[in-house]
Amino acid sequence: MHFQNVAVQSLAAIDPPIRLTSAEISDRLEATLSRLGVRRGLLEETTGIEARRLWEDGTLPSDAATRAAELAIEEAGIERDRIGLIINTSVCRDYLEPSTACIVHGNLGLSEDCLNFDVGNACLAFMNGMDIAARMIERGDVEYALIVDGETSGPITEATIERLLHEDVDEKKFRAEFASLTLGSGAAAMVMADARRAGGGHRYTGSVTRSATRFNQLCRGQMEWMKTDTRVLLEEGLKLAQQTFQAAVDVMGWQVDELDQYVIHQVSRVHTESLVSLLGLDPAKVHTIYPELGNVGPASVPMTLARAVALGKISQGNRIALMGIGSGLNCAMAELRW
Repeated sequence: MHFQNVAVQSLAAIDPPIRLTSAEISDRLEATLSRLGVRRGLLEETTGIEARRLWEDGTLPSDAATRAAELAIEEAGIERDRIGLIINTSVCRDYLEPSTACIVHGNLGLSEDCLNFDVGNACLAFMNGMDIAARMIERGDVEYALIVDGETSGPITEATIERLLHEDVDEKKFRAEFASLTLGSGAAAMVMADARRAGGGHRYTGSVTRSATRFNQLCRGQMEWMKTDTRVLLEEGLKLAQQTFQAAVDVMGWQVDELDQYVIHQVSRVHTESLVSLLGLDPAKVHTIYPELGNVGPASVPMTLARAVALGKISQGNRIALMGIGSGLNCAMAELRW
């Protein structure tokens, strides 16, 4: 899908204040690690994740999303009544109902004619939200759209550690829940705009998606548990990413050497390095946040982009490839022209 009139007006991301290291998790799991003969530094060694962040006790996904949204709206410099759409994309949510988008909409005091809903698609949802908003903007349905995400990994991290300390946990059970310990918290928000009326911003030029839903059983989770076949998920995810990249080459004319920056959904070191190698990307153009933030789910892509911008790694005119993949399996790739 190509877009002619869509721009990213602003972007905001928040790192939670509490730092939980992989070493601290290993300390708490010492009894199980010793019983199973697992070396203490396995978590950090295999994932490259030194730490992840947590919110203060009592912070809800809507609270985190609202904080990021306030920053994005302020940066966009627009009146709130001009926002015609808000999409929440977080895996974590306050309740099954109402939607988290509904709560954030109320927190922000958005207008009564501002459409609000959640989009859920595992770690891919923020990019899906961008695509939905872009289609509505391109049609002229809305002038401004707000995409938000607030992830709170604390509950699943604590519940996983508690479960893994049970004496009935064997190597198979430990392996199935290991990926849960890579999860991190964070928040992101983005204002997208009709470039014809907004003036300025960074052009969102197009996107492609591909799916391999026959692998929907490889990673399944609830708010307090997640079970993952990490090996097969990586193998099949890479295959799908390669197919999606080829689609981007065909549809959007991508050439590896012509793209200036790559913003990739961050899972771990092995996932990132494997994708870089498979697609032949220049590692110097790939920005990483997983060593300090872990896997922040759908917030990962916008948080990585925001971090790269803040560090001055992205310049005006850069062609930026956004790449996301979510359990299911689904994959999306999109281009921003900064």
